[in-house]
Amino acid sequence: MGEFDVVVIGGGSGGSAVAGRLAQSGKTVCLLEAGGRNTGLRVTTPGLFAVPNPKANYMYETVPQKGLNGRVGYQPRGKGLGGSSAINAMVYIRGNRWDYDNWASLGCEGWAYDDVLPYFRKAEHNTRGQSEYHGGDGPLWVSDQHYANPASHAFVEAATQLQLPRNDDFNGARQEGFGIFQVTQKDGERWSSSRAYIDPLRGSKNLDVRIGVTVQKLEIDDGRIIGVTYSVGKRSRTVKARGGVVLSAGTFNTPQILMLSGIGPGEHLRDHGIEIVADKPAVGSDLQDHIDYVSSWRSEDAQLIGSTFAGTLRMAKALIEHRRKRTGIMTTPYAEAGGFWTVMPDAPAPDIQWHFVPAMLEDHGRTKVKGYGFSLHACVLRPESRGTVRLASRDASDGPRIDPNFLADDRDIATLREGVRLSQRIAGSPALQAFDPRDRHPVDLDDNAQLDEMIRNRADTVYHPVGTCRMGPDESDVVDPQLKLRGLENLWIADASIMPRIVSGNTNAPSIMIGERCAEFVNTVLDR
Repeated sequence: MGEFDVVVIGGGSGGSAVAGRLAQSGKTVCLLEAGGRNTGLRVTTPGLFAVPNPKANYMYETVPQKGLNGRVGYQPRGKGLGGSSAINAMVYIRGNRWDYDNWASLGCEGWAYDDVLPYFRKAEHNTRGQSEYHGGDGPLWVSDQHYANPASHAFVEAATQLQLPRNDDFNGARQEGFGIFQVTQKDGERWSSSRAYIDPLRGSKNLDVRIGVTVQKLEIDDGRIIGVTYSVGKRSRTVKARGGVVLSAGTFNTPQILMLSGIGPGEHLRDHGIEIVADKPAVGSDLQDHIDYVSSWRSEDAQLIGSTFAGTLRMAKALIEHRRKRTGIMTTPYAEAGGFWTVMPDAPAPDIQWHFVPAMLEDHGRTKVKGYGFSLHACVLRPESRGTVRLASRDASDGPRIDPNFLADDRDIATLREGVRLSQRIAGSPALQAFDPRDRHPVDLDDNAQLDEMIRNRADTVYHPVGTCRMGPDESDVVDPQLKLRGLENLWIADASIMPRIVSGNTNAPSIMIGERCAEFVNTVLDR
């Protein structure tokens, strides 16, 4: 088949949701995905996600970051069905009510918290059951952790010893507090967006999934998107879309595909010899990401996850248990616990999120640290710094040029500084001191200059880039509040790139919600 009602580019968090819902509604859908099916052991076993997997991870890097003392940052992004939901820490967080109400105040009509909550609930199958805030029969399974490390529970207790509140549901009535995260798992296995939305439709006549393809460009005729040209190896093919195209390639690759198609900043396109179809400076601009600092402590306590002979043997036995029963410590998301709190005056909502890991984490887990220990991430939830995504070349197989511009705005490092200080206070509480931790990166916390230098030498992303195809009410915005591209017909965008402001939390659940909403918007247009 060379013609469909809808062509969806990208089978990640948003793309799987929109493709699955459209196919369920009776539309014929062609889903184009660069990677594979992501059904192997390394994807489905939660505790194996920390093992680098180039088949499922683009493993992008940034340009040198001035705010990080010239260092190059690491930007892992999911490749294959499920996208980043196939390689992430499975933490189920929606963001704060304030985030969505703020979107609405910026002119994104229909995106306030009360507007989006029904779509979060529609997507969700929470093992706690249906409630005012949660869905009980959606395709995306959300589960409690049953084998969290003792240190993760100690972290929550350590926070309460500082009179910080406990929170057993970060997606309920309030976000503030500390607790054990719920995760996107079903019966002890990772439950990615493709397992939720695409796998149940396997064999359906309405859904044609094409993997291992490289999208070259959108096909445009007289101001309308009519199809997509992609390559498989050296062969090029074009698939036509009667009703339209949904672009869900993610915050980095969505603007890249638009620019390769002549939609983007005019001067930049001319520099690469690309004919301008629509001069849109906002494409690839307004990149926002959660800058994150990881504090780390060494311990001799073998309850922790450790890179030792005994620790490796323990994980090997746990893998066998997991293959037999889907139970045990290989269900770990590593970021087992966390919290949200306000550290700066006048913040409208919590401005720091913590992720607690019962292991020593260095360089995104790419560098092994011998021994036992624990780590505590602190990330700035609403950074003021803005970056860009631009073409590195006209070759679609080349990764884009990514510049998050981390810590360019002094307000970000001021907030992160206070987050790191609170991390140290939590680690100093009795519950975590019981593990006899030794700080691996000691610093004078009262010396702003010394603390800032350490942050600039060690901070990096916590993997939540958004904003490069922002939604808004003006012609200068990339998409309108129905996620339609402004300036051309028959194109919608459904991924984190449309966020006008980054949400205060992990971005996987919001991306799936965006996919749910986009499917409804597309159906409304096609059913007229």
